[in-house]
Amino acid sequence: MVVVGYAVRPHILRLSQNGPSVVGITTRSLRSKHKSSTSSKPASLQQLSPRVIFSGIQPTGVPHLGNYLGALQQWVQLQDQAAPTTKLIFSIVDLHALTVPQDQLQLQRWTVETMASLLAVGLDHNRSTIFCQSDVSAHTEMMWILSCTASMGYLSRMTQWKSKLALNEDASPLDQSAKAKLKLGLFSYPVLQAADILVHGATHIPVGEDQVQHLEFTRECANNFNSIHGDILIEPTTLLSPAKRVMSLKDPLQKMSKSHKDYRSKILLTDSPEEIHLKIKHALTDSISGISFSPAARPGVSNLLEILSHVDSDARSPQEWAEECKSLKMRAFKELVSDKVSSSLSGFRERYTPLMEARNYTLLKDIARHGATEARENSGRMLAKVRDAIGI
Repeated sequence: MVVVGYAVRPHILRLSQNGPSVVGITTRSLRSKHKSSTSSKPASLQQLSPRVIFSGIQPTGVPHLGNYLGALQQWVQLQDQAAPTTKLIFSIVDLHALTVPQDQLQLQRWTVETMASLLAVGLDHNRSTIFCQSDVSAHTEMMWILSCTASMGYLSRMTQWKSKLALNEDASPLDQSAKAKLKLGLFSYPVLQAADILVHGATHIPVGEDQVQHLEFTRECANNFNSIHGDILIEPTTLLSPAKRVMSLKDPLQKMSKSHKDYRSKILLTDSPEEIHLKIKHALTDSISGISFSPAARPGVSNLLEILSHVDSDARSPQEWAEECKSLKMRAFKELVSDKVSSSLSGFRERYTPLMEARNYTLLKDIARHGATEARENSGRMLAKVRDAIGI
């Protein structure tokens, strides 16, 4: 995706094992290219601010393997590699979950399971602020303020509400097909997402490619506000996570999702070794002999090779695994994948299970309460500046 107006997408850094680099240009060339000019330019609001990393996850219960490899694993790495001065804020965005009907008791349980999952994957509540979005009212107040300058035209071009309603990419909110389905909460979802980020003064946001458009809209919201009230809101930089798309075990052309009707299509982080073996045993592959990596011709087998690569401690590529496994029968290959996946998730299961015991329920509530207190203090500072700027 190329953002109009940004030839090298200067607000986007790609995360890698060698550290972040600007997409489309290396950090070394960027420094040398602008070495003479940057010294004469005033520092941006972001450069003058302490580094703040923010991200959120909807409360859908125990994450599946795709959630972990695509986002949560990067959160933990950012936490563990961050400088002591870096502030890390991770939110369970339960207000976002309300864009679709929710069962009250199920949502409450899913929120608890999500909190336990964040701790079990390795987030440290003593190092990172972990809280529920609905416990911090500054998020919704900031949303309303941003809504007053947000562009309806921009929102109408966003893709998420269209995909959620299974509409064409060129659909308009004024179309009859959209009017009958579209709710204001779903349509304005990106404004709340922008508020989540901007109210905390976040400088860096780890996301996948599918969320880049939302970060561009967040910067648009910040720019709209600042153009009227002065430099107050920070335009965040996108930290583009390495592409780790895990596809459905039953439909390898679609991403792994909790919404798939077949429970065998996804691997939950709490699945037992037996459950993992059963699901991978029934994963859709093909009747071609041998193992090879070809996403177009053999999507099912290639998906399993991708998964094998993602959970490999030696970081071997799918192609390397294909070469190593080329002579295996499909049954033996699936058993190998099952063993590797199960082994990689054993630590999560060992940490998650005791957290969900009744005796630790109070602990989870206390961590959420403490995180909300920290989040209220942090967001309150930015909101106070915003309120003062607009005169309320």
